[in-house]
Amino acid sequence: MLAITERDIRASFVNCTQGEAKRLAVPNDLPARPWDDLDFLGWRDPAATQRAYLVAESGAGLVGVALRVAPQQTGRVRRSMCSLCLTTHTGDGVSLMTARKAGRDGRQGNSVGAYICSDLACSLYLRGRKEAGRRIDETITLAEKIDRTTSHLAAFLRKVAE
Repeated sequence: MLAITERDIRASFVNCTQGEAKRLAVPNDLPARPWDDLDFLGWRDPAATQRAYLVAESGAGLVGVALRVAPQQTGRVRRSMCSLCLTTHTGDGVSLMTARKAGRDGRQGNSVGAYICSDLACSLYLRGRKEAGRRIDETITLAEKIDRTTSHLAAFLRKVAE
């Protein structure tokens, strides 16, 4: 992914108002992000842990979505798999994240959800830059894993934008 600016990020959101995009918490470490290893930029709001954001490149430019993170169930050890990168995590390593749909459907309360790595670091898990619970042993190449992850992400973003 190419490095992006705060201005680019705020202008990319498709499922929130301009005012909401203006007020959301953008990471202050953008220059230090490992852009060459990222397929998308994802982060959690440090002041509101139930909020997360994701910005990805698409054919139409940048697409950003605001996400709601479902509360974790406690008292139960579980193993879950991210629906984007297929990394498995124990405990709270995967969260159900929902995005309000864009446009009229979103204003009517419709949303789309997916189970995603709680820290939104899918790209780093794929490349072995960050350790997680476990990766499934596969015979496909890293490039094929990246293509699969970006196609899963693109499908999710299409559902939000529809």
